[in-house]
Amino acid sequence: MKIDSGTTAWMLTATALVLLMTPGLAFFYGGMTRAKSVLNMMMMSFVAIITVSITWVLYGHSLTFSDNPMSWLNNFVGGFEHFGLQSLVDTATKDDGTGMPSLIFSAFQLTFAIITVALISGAIADRAKFGAWVLFTIVWATLVYFPVAHWVWGTGWLNTLGIEDFAGGTVVHINAGAAALALALVLGRRQGWRKEPMRPHNLTLVLLGAGLLWFGWFGFNAGSELAVDGTAALAFMNTQIATAAAAGAWLLVEKRRDGHATTLGVASGAVAGLVAITPACGFVDPWAAIVIGLLAGAACAYAVGLKYRFNYDDSLDVVGVHMVGGLVGAVALGFLARYPFLEQQNEGLFYGGGFTQLGLQVLGPVAVGGYSFVVTWVIAKIIDKVMGFRIPVEEEVTGIDITTHAETGYDLGTVHASGVTSPNGSVVPAGKKVEA
Repeated sequence: MKIDSGTTAWMLTATALVLLMTPGLAFFYGGMTRAKSVLNMMMMSFVAIITVSITWVLYGHSLTFSDNPMSWLNNFVGGFEHFGLQSLVDTATKDDGTGMPSLIFSAFQLTFAIITVALISGAIADRAKFGAWVLFTIVWATLVYFPVAHWVWGTGWLNTLGIEDFAGGTVVHINAGAAALALALVLGRRQGWRKEPMRPHNLTLVLLGAGLLWFGWFGFNAGSELAVDGTAALAFMNTQIATAAAAGAWLLVEKRRDGHATTLGVASGAVAGLVAITPACGFVDPWAAIVIGLLAGAACAYAVGLKYRFNYDDSLDVVGVHMVGGLVGAVALGFLARYPFLEQQNEGLFYGGGFTQLGLQVLGPVAVGGYSFVVTWVIAKIIDKVMGFRIPVEEEVTGIDITTHAETGYDLGTVHASGVTSPNGSVVPAGKKVEA
């Protein structure tokens, strides 16, 4: 097995960076919820690491990246050639010494599957049964993520047509956003939605999570080149500048619309920019990345308000940020793509590419979004009928952390100022003995 040590070292790093994004998402989502459900929200991300990792090894990689022996079926899903990954041990992605161990490529792609599933959870904060969510992660990854990834990144029908998605704008973000919308509609609105304040309980956690996502996204985007070359450098730079532009655009919209530029806004804007540049990062010039970032930041800042107009409770704005942001990036690619480091010349409309590539960049999000929405709706309805997907009202009001996990995110009951609370309820200064 001949491998390139530089590529291998970079892909090990990129894989770790992308995996870190899921705990980062847990902080981001956890801070945006109310204090009584922060642990459950974070657990929904962490459990996706468990379930998706196991299903990926058993059959997920195979369904995504192997060819189905029935040629007509290969347009939609792969086969079981790599079941259990035993066939990838001691093999390389390329035999000429320019590739990496096949298991590193598989691990890198696994981290994408994990965060795609975890992203969906933000739409159903505060109200989903934990066991139902665990089951959903397994079924959804099997019936939605693995086939869609095969369509675009494997040898499926969208790849054959020529759609471009450098790092997952369609496979990850539009896919997750459409699923989030379906799940939010099936579970219904939270108790007290639009009547009670449901503001983020800890904006410091939100900013920490956004920072971890921003950091990990360099592995997400630049790592998707699967090599150490000029395209990886382009993807890295475009990731940074589009994110900065989107965060700034969101703040400008907030200031104009609400009179305030907020910390939640800068965090949300940064994520919107990361989402939008994902499909295009290796295909556009740096100046175009700024344009994409500005468009995404402004569009998503307005799109998060759609849930109030159409009366659906997408708790943490997965639809407004990920589906809309992914759509902005995918379609913008059809206009702005120049592919400066690739031999193929599928330029965007502004570079004389005509309407063919633009049409494909619209077809992909429509097909993936439609499929994801419908199948997710069916999966959620069946789970709801079989075991119930939503917690009882009294548990939701009490707080899902206590009722489901028997824990609280903040155990402050025994601490008061600089002293402690004695058994009779009085405050005893620090350093003084507490009598029973």
